[in-house]
Amino acid sequence: MEKVDGRLVRGDQTRRAVLRRSVDIASVDGLEGLSIGRLATELGISKSGLFAHFGSKEELQLSTIRAARRIYADNVVLPAFEVEPGLGRVWALSKHWLDYSQSRVFPGGCFFQKVSHEFSARDGAVTEMLAAVHYEWMDLIEATIGEAISRGELVGDPKQLAFDLNAYYEAANLASILHNDDTTYEHARQAVRTRLESAAVPGTPLPW
Repeated sequence: MEKVDGRLVRGDQTRRAVLRRSVDIASVDGLEGLSIGRLATELGISKSGLFAHFGSKEELQLSTIRAARRIYADNVVLPAFEVEPGLGRVWALSKHWLDYSQSRVFPGGCFFQKVSHEFSARDGAVTEMLAAVHYEWMDLIEATIGEAISRGELVGDPKQLAFDLNAYYEAANLASILHNDDTTYEHARQAVRTRLESAAVPGTPLPW
């Protein structure tokens, strides 16, 4: 059996620790709130060591987005996809998104809502990656709705319904942070239920 290089293991552990702290910072202070110096101080790591992992602030920001995407998928997408395709999965996707925001998986609420607003009017690799993640998410909601339509459980335009549902999610996230008020999540859940009921084929069992 090949001997594992301890330096590689330690390096990987360091990188994971840095990115876990980075996503938390960025969810509150934005990606511009990240710096090699700040992370080195908070984690007790040398600046040169951190620089060796990322090389530049932009690469740190891009790596942070990738790490946040994995955490997001673990908390929202994968649990929803344990549910059978159809209306139940559409509801599960909504439920897990709102739970993810409300439980503060990221301390600043939805990581992607925070940093996408921060970079939406800019050009560059960070904005391009955030745009790609947003398209990926919207396509996923739309495809999930499309499955429910093909199963005869929903009717309507999947793109419009995906837009409506995502708007409810983001409105709840923003209001909860701005007003420090969790009741907004129940308003959002009710809005999702009402919107899905309006699109459900009569006689379709509702998953809530």
